[in-house]
Amino acid sequence: MKFSENWLRSHVPVNVGRDELAATLTAIGLEVEELTPLGESLAQVVVARIVEAVRHPEADRLQICKVDAGQGELLQIVCGAPNARAGLVAPLALIGANIGGMAIKKAKLRGVESSGMLCSAKELGLDTDAFGLMELPDDAPVGSLLTDYLGLPDASIEIKLTPNRADCFSVRGIAYDVAAACGSDVVAFDASAVAAKGARQLPIELHAGTEAPRYCGRIIENVDPAAKTPLWMAERLRRSGIRPVSFLVDVTQYVMLELGQPMHAYDLATLKGPIGVRPARAGERLLLLDGSDARLDDGFLVITDAGRVVGLAGVMGGMDTRVTESTRDVFLEAAHFSPAAIMGRGRRLGLHTEAGHRFERGVDPALPPQAIEVATRLVLKYAGGTPCPVIDTLLPGSLPQPAPILLRHDRISRVLGLTIEKTEIERILRALGMQVEARPEGWQVSAPSRRFDIAIEEDLIEELARIHGYDRIPTAIPAGPARVGAPQETQLSEDDSRRQLIARDYLETVNFTFVGAELLTQWQCLQNTVPLSNPLSIELAVMRPSLLPGLVATLGRNLTRQAERVRLFEIGKVFHATAPSQAPTETQRIAAVACGPAAAEQWGEAARKLDFHDLKGDLDSLAAASGAVLQLRPSMRPCGHPGRSADIYRLDTEDGEQPIGWIGQIHPSLQQALDLDDDVYAFELDLVPLGQRNLPKAIELSRFPSVRRDLAFVLPEQVCWDDIAHRVRATVGPLLRDLRLFDRYVGAGVEPGHKSLAIGLILQDNSRTLTDHDADTIMERIVSTLDREYGARIRS
Repeated sequence: MKFSENWLRSHVPVNVGRDELAATLTAIGLEVEELTPLGESLAQVVVARIVEAVRHPEADRLQICKVDAGQGELLQIVCGAPNARAGLVAPLALIGANIGGMAIKKAKLRGVESSGMLCSAKELGLDTDAFGLMELPDDAPVGSLLTDYLGLPDASIEIKLTPNRADCFSVRGIAYDVAAACGSDVVAFDASAVAAKGARQLPIELHAGTEAPRYCGRIIENVDPAAKTPLWMAERLRRSGIRPVSFLVDVTQYVMLELGQPMHAYDLATLKGPIGVRPARAGERLLLLDGSDARLDDGFLVITDAGRVVGLAGVMGGMDTRVTESTRDVFLEAAHFSPAAIMGRGRRLGLHTEAGHRFERGVDPALPPQAIEVATRLVLKYAGGTPCPVIDTLLPGSLPQPAPILLRHDRISRVLGLTIEKTEIERILRALGMQVEARPEGWQVSAPSRRFDIAIEEDLIEELARIHGYDRIPTAIPAGPARVGAPQETQLSEDDSRRQLIARDYLETVNFTFVGAELLTQWQCLQNTVPLSNPLSIELAVMRPSLLPGLVATLGRNLTRQAERVRLFEIGKVFHATAPSQAPTETQRIAAVACGPAAAEQWGEAARKLDFHDLKGDLDSLAAASGAVLQLRPSMRPCGHPGRSADIYRLDTEDGEQPIGWIGQIHPSLQQALDLDDDVYAFELDLVPLGQRNLPKAIELSRFPSVRRDLAFVLPEQVCWDDIAHRVRATVGPLLRDLRLFDRYVGAGVEPGHKSLAIGLILQDNSRTLTDHDADTIMERIVSTLDREYGARIRS
């Protein structure tokens, strides 16, 4: 939010300097991001009129101007501005002035003397426009100081607002906070009704339910089309980052900045009525004010006139119904839209508007009729006209009503750790615009309708702490015995898991807990998600149900910065919705993504691409840290490659097998949608079941030698190695110390649809040396079992 310092002071008179005001704003949570002084060194700059302008004889782009600066005689000024012309009123820096560090003195330009400098707004530090001279109104008093005429010095202040402070998207909203912090009062504001003198009106129809529960409109007839925006209004707009356009448009912009209510002005001659609000229909199109052609669907709200679309609700008006220099009758609009109905709609069309930004955060539902009256008063004062009745159409019971909150004095002391005087508490709350009634245990407080963020007692206590001063809250060490939590031997710690992946050449990342619904739609994991009621942006509107969408997005950003080999992991919570009355479930997970070469560039081995088995090796390393026995089974997750992804089960839990995650290659269509050129492999696991381990227990080391037997057999291609390994271990029992798969073959000598696997078995007993007969008996049992279960046969 950007605004003029003098404009703010006109709403809340405070006896503090500029630096102290900026510090106060930051201290109460309205962080000042930029403060630009305006008109600090313009003491010798005056309003002047060009009486005569002729071309310089030695330079085509220069003009010799005779300028009236109110000194009784004309000054000769050589000027190169393209808009310099006779009759123009512009700022003139006199001899001795200092403009942007440059001292103004008499000079000769191409042999012609010049006694000063006609200035642009950029040269004066008042605007970024350097096209030509700053053009002042024709009635500007020649010879007067420019600072007096423009209300300088001033400052342009830009503050950073948190998502919950939508009420401070207006000068008046900021004024309440400043008044509370500085012990002042907000100046009374006239938003009383302007009496109707005409009878014309347009009926209003609401067909969008709670998404558009209120719409106010008023016709003003016989407006002067030649009316100019008054200088004071244009300067306030300019210092707030908005360039003046035309009088009627500037009035709507001015009211929006002052009150926080977006408005729109229609040329009444282009409307028939009734005016309506409804969801757009798929395929409808609208030519917007910026010249873009918007293609709409039922996710947008539109303003209609006799059924045709004339505006994109909460975002931008249409080109065909805009006010122009010939507009004599105007229809003013001020409406209330729910944040959910406007959120992200502009961004879908590549638009960012001041109106959309405010409606996305939330606008006071009580403002529309007030904004209409304030705008009407400004139009009548500077452009005349006949006001007609205000039509305020409202869906009964659809506007949010703030509920009274009981604020207890003892609770304030308990939460903040300090005592605030009761009179000071009442002063702060009333200065913030709240209604306060004394109760035996404290106060009953009703927040104004603009304060959506005040819902519970702790919200009020936060307001008190913010205004009273966080620096006045005492710093104290917590009392009571210190409890040091001992690490659990039955649970692998997060740090152990972290170190395991770091040792495997992964880098840890920390991503936002929030993601966009559009991204989750691409991943096909939008079910049972938890949307935020007041998100920072549409890209951060849903609590993540998986670590992988954010992690792969981070990998993609690294790839666009020419990183060839990327290996990232993250440990964090994911969230899933449960019953409507219950809190979402939170699950701690660990995830990793990788792409590019399998190993960093070196000379010891040939370069090759990362594949599934490389990532599985990293997964096995992670599982080995807790002794987890994992099994992979083909996965049907839509985000995974159908032939290169698997669901992960842990087999050695107390409750039997348990699904704990997924591993595989990202589906090619998803990779294409995410604009990833390289194959990406990933895994994600629930951290708690992965990290469960049995207490370490010493076991006897056999004093007897081990026996190795190798076995090669042919079996159907669809039989998984995990099934084979599980069956072999169950058949052999405790004598099997190790099982190794050392060869897989498909080709000549093996019939189609089959594969050959070669395994090595390490057999050992603690009580005796195994004989050849023992080993042969075990091998016969294995061959018999594999033949019976999977149709396996010994390869000849």
